[in-house]
Amino acid sequence: MSDKEKIADFAARAKREGRKITMVAAYDYAMARLIDRSHVDMVLVGDSLANVMLGLDSTVQVGMEEMIHHAKAVCRGAERAPVIGDMPLGSYVTDVLALENARRFIEEAGCDAVKLEWFDDCPAVAAKLIADGISVMGHIGLTPQTAERFVVQGKDAASAQAIRDQAAQLSRSGCFALVLECVPAELARTISREIPIATIGIGAGVHCDGQVLVAHDLLGLYDRFRPKFVKRYAALNEEVVKALDAYAREVAAGEFPGPQHSYTVEPKVPKDQSTE
Repeated sequence: MSDKEKIADFAARAKREGRKITMVAAYDYAMARLIDRSHVDMVLVGDSLANVMLGLDSTVQVGMEEMIHHAKAVCRGAERAPVIGDMPLGSYVTDVLALENARRFIEEAGCDAVKLEWFDDCPAVAAKLIADGISVMGHIGLTPQTAERFVVQGKDAASAQAIRDQAAQLSRSGCFALVLECVPAELARTISREIPIATIGIGAGVHCDGQVLVAHDLLGLYDRFRPKFVKRYAALNEEVVKALDAYAREVAAGEFPGPQHSYTVEPKVPKDQSTE
């Protein structure tokens, strides 16, 4: 993605050219800087920060203040990759409230777009935000903010058709992309072919136009819960514990800090004894 290319234009071009989109969820400045150095296309400040960063049980326990706080940090670190702010539960239940909070993500935090999870009025709310110049990513399939059970969605004909209808409605509303979460790969392939906008899968198979994972999951930094769809590309939790143990051992043994990590007194400079 070029530095000046708008996120919606990039997603449309990637879909048109058959180029897979990569997105990673992150929540802080340091991780955003690392992502910015990689070839990952986009950063999502997801409401999953409730679980990963705050140790809460559910994404519904996080609100706008926490989301804006973390979105600001990510935007400071992501100079290249565009940032999408995940609007938390209760922040977009009406047009007026949605517009107020979406503007905070864009104007206060510095995000390039916002993400909305599906609810009955989602297409109308999305259209309102888009009319105000705000880029919107939709989210269908498993929607954690309102899900009663965390199970694969769209496995039977009726529920699959409902998800297809949601995708079509959000596409018509002007969303630039859709997250498809925890749906059968065949359904994701059908939706990706039916709608003109990009689909970003998480637990939705290989046929989506792109993929998203939480940075802490793919790096092996978060071990409380590991969904089936997560692939760990590193085991950094083990490396972090090893490093912390090494630090603790060296401090206990008086080996750290060594001379190279310590400061010394400057040599005393003799005063000039000459007279004017």
